[in-house]
Amino acid sequence: MTNYEILQVSENATDEEIKEAYRALKMKYNEERWQDGEAGNQAARMLEKVDAAYEEIMRERREKRREDGGKSALDEVADLIRAGDLSGAQSKLDGFNERSAEWHYLQSVVFYKKNWINESKKQLEIAMQLDGGNPKYREAYEKLRARADYRGQTGGAEHTDPNPTADEQMGGNWCANCASFCYTFLCVNCLFNLCCNCR
Repeated sequence: MTNYEILQVSENATDEEIKEAYRALKMKYNEERWQDGEAGNQAARMLEKVDAAYEEIMRERREKRREDGGKSALDEVADLIRAGDLSGAQSKLDGFNERSAEWHYLQSVVFYKKNWINESKKQLEIAMQLDGGNPKYREAYEKLRARADYRGQTGGAEHTDPNPTADEQMGGNWCANCASFCYTFLCVNCLFNLCCNCR
């Protein structure tokens, strides 16, 4: 049985998912080890295995990150965005205490991919205030502003509501947004898709 199987997680699980699984199993076996007879003994043995498996997995992951050039937590957010896991990326972003210019840039990318254009623009403005010399932030901002101006000229509506209607979520009102769709993917989305490669 592999360490991942002991923790009942996939090898592709995030560090946070592994920690959650470890905490849940540790709590489970901590309670069960007080049972009488073999059940308690088995739980005690599993508790030791869970501790050892968790430590080994995290050690291996730390070593791999060092070999890969020390991937940071923000790099992990960028990876999640590239993989299309916006909820996972947002969860990691929410866990940061210190919010750097790159943090606000990545938050802007998450908002953009949710089509929350005004919120995305505000986050880019903060990123530029914190690091005005970064060409990546400036270029993204100019393209995003151009998109907003274009949509204003064509009557396209921006999503400013963080809880869009079901019709908006499912791609309703397609005809009204057809022109801006092409502009978006040709002029803006390509930049944000490269967000994690401009380091």
